[in-house]
Amino acid sequence: MLRIVERPRPCSYLPRERASLEITFDPRVTPESYGELLRRGYRRFGWQLFRPVCQSCSACVSIRVLVNEYKLSAGDRRVLRQNQNIRCELAPASVSPQHVDLYNRYQAFMHVERGWALQSHSAASYFEGFVAGPDRIGWEWRYFDGEKLVGVSLMDTAPGAISLVYFFYDPAWRRHSPGRFSILNQLLFARRQDLPYAYLGYWVDECPSLSYKSRYRPFETLDSYVSLAQEPSWSRHQP
Repeated sequence: MLRIVERPRPCSYLPRERASLEITFDPRVTPESYGELLRRGYRRFGWQLFRPVCQSCSACVSIRVLVNEYKLSAGDRRVLRQNQNIRCELAPASVSPQHVDLYNRYQAFMHVERGWALQSHSAASYFEGFVAGPDRIGWEWRYFDGEKLVGVSLMDTAPGAISLVYFFYDPAWRRHSPGRFSILNQLLFARRQDLPYAYLGYWVDECPSLSYKSRYRPFETLDSYVSLAQEPSWSRHQP
């Protein structure tokens, strides 16, 4: 396993802070070992497994939803009704011209809407970032309005859990809460598969782009980022 630690850099979530990631590359990762990494706060893009090791800040907290205890709210049901025309397909993660075009249009929209740094992908860089990686882990939900691809959710699977990796969508779909719909679709999938946990990545309460994750209760947060030799502990947060 190759392990590197980034030099501190400006944090994209909390501009006043300095951020640093521990990044590992391990071609031997299996669904089982990946599940242990998820329990210790790691995330994945392609072959990269990473978690924060910031020296002066601990705002990024790993969060997972207790799937079987989550109850749909009136707002959740409204979002599901608003999107009942959306067709959802689950397939292994892939890349196509439609994926790349949709991703780039989403990034351009969020650059204007939220001030995100402008990013774009080619087919090769999209594959490297989202499709490459260990076998039997990476999946995607494709969302269609009629025959038009309007959204893609990257989702990982491991024993007992799913991990919500990334979501992008057609800006024209925005008024129907596609982000919330995508999360609900994946929570309902995990429930049907009897998977107890859905990892939502990092929760930063002060960052509007990440604070929404505490809406999905009950949830647990990781108490500290421990090594593979140590048993992680998670704290429960009630509704």
